[in-house]
Amino acid sequence: MKKSNAIVTAHVDMVVPFYDLDPMRIVWHGNYVKYIEDARCVLLDKIGYNYNAMEHSGYMWPIVDMRLKYVASAVFGSHIRIHASLVEYETRLKIEYKIECIDSQKVLTKAHTIQVALDLQNQELQFESPAVLIDKVRTYVE
Repeated sequence: MKKSNAIVTAHVDMVVPFYDLDPMRIVWHGNYVKYIEDARCVLLDKIGYNYNAMEHSGYMWPIVDMRLKYVASAVFGSHIRIHASLVEYETRLKIEYKIECIDSQKVLTKAHTIQVALDLQNQELQFESPAVLIDKVRTYVE
């Protein structure tokens, strides 16, 4: 098993709703993006730097890379857990995700996102994470 490099972790549990299914009666692939967003929001809340706090601090964090690997399908009524793990934060936010079936503990999807800071005043991407994020993560970890 791969050793986790997680600095901070969070998760969300949910039951797959009928309206998230495609004609093959499995979760439509695009809905996994919504699921990882939910877990990312919980993770960011946990460190005290959610999207509102980001904007208030003068930065936004657009996603510049997202990768998903579909391992198995979630189906209607499945109880799933979406894990989010912060693995990098000093120059960018890299968050890894794992979606699993709670009952079987079978991995359904693996993913990661990369976000970079954008200064709201001049619209420039930052090559280092702003001090506000560094301080939030370090305060949470310590």
